[in-house]
Amino acid sequence: MEQKLKVGILGGTGMVGQRFISLLENHPWYEVTTIAASPRSAGKTYEEAVGGRWKMQTPMPEAVKNIVVMNVNEVEKVASQVDFVFSAVDMSKEEIRAIEDEYAKTETPVVSNNSAHRWTPDVPMVVPEINPEHFEVIAAQKKRLGTTRGFVAVKPNCSIQSYAPALFALKEFGPKEVVATTYQAISGAGKTFKDWPEMVENVIPYIGGEEEKSEQEPLKLFGKVVGDHIEKAELPVITTQCVRVPVLDGHTAAVFVNFEKKPTKEQIIECWRNFKGLPQELNLPSAPKQFIQYLEEDNRPQVKADVNFENGMGISMGRLREDKIYDYKFIGLSHNTVRGAAGGAILCAELLTAQGYISAKIKRT
Repeated sequence: MEQKLKVGILGGTGMVGQRFISLLENHPWYEVTTIAASPRSAGKTYEEAVGGRWKMQTPMPEAVKNIVVMNVNEVEKVASQVDFVFSAVDMSKEEIRAIEDEYAKTETPVVSNNSAHRWTPDVPMVVPEINPEHFEVIAAQKKRLGTTRGFVAVKPNCSIQSYAPALFALKEFGPKEVVATTYQAISGAGKTFKDWPEMVENVIPYIGGEEEKSEQEPLKLFGKVVGDHIEKAELPVITTQCVRVPVLDGHTAAVFVNFEKKPTKEQIIECWRNFKGLPQELNLPSAPKQFIQYLEEDNRPQVKADVNFENGMGISMGRLREDKIYDYKFIGLSHNTVRGAAGGAILCAELLTAQGYISAKIKRT
């Protein structure tokens, strides 16, 4: 790419916004030129607006410290500065849907980390290795919005990244019933232990709205584009429990599965290790070389040892064995704010760029 695309971050001061900014530092295709947030942050430099609330383990990139934060509600003004935006705004679902559509209507593509548009029928919800063909529905969405280049695309919930890719990689065997319990890190709630001391040595057996997302969203991923919308798959039937645990980064899932055609253990591991998608074929900048790894040791995957596999963009499986009630059981682990949030959205944007959906709109001087 001759010149980097100009990127805006909507909701840039929150935890996911910060993760976008840290992951986009030195990105070969994109440059963060605009940061928008709530009116109370607008007018301050990014460094001032964040203050002592920088939550990443790497320092704030120098390039963004002096960017003056804009008011996210001044849609035309923000949109005029950028080629496309990443959205991590913190508002009600109705407000998020409205503001993301507003940005799209300024002919600015929106790649969103938010859940608000995940069930809009013509909004693609994509894990690039699993369902890149769902981007085809963008044509119908543009017709609805009355745009030529503006649209909204989203990524799915962080909780499903620890098992949905593993199930998809086994689709030839027909996974039909799945029981999953997720053990979810506190960064998924936008928190650190400093913000949330009650979580130290604690487990909370409830995360609002998470079980429905964990059961339903894989079915949209596994569905297909029919005319002007995406039809979700019927199978597998998934039931989940989602538990908050005292871990900073990394969602673990304990999964039980029944198949239409039961594979051997060796077949499952081979499917996981060999699984590749378009991001790997196209060698996209954020794509993991190895999307799914299988670890043979009995005590893996572990958060401390494995959460940063492939810079947090790969997922780790382990403890695969036959079960007395189900065909198999296994453990999965993914990085919830990299693959599960900002990193997954950046990979979506890279694929959309490679496919021509996102391109430069700002006149280059």
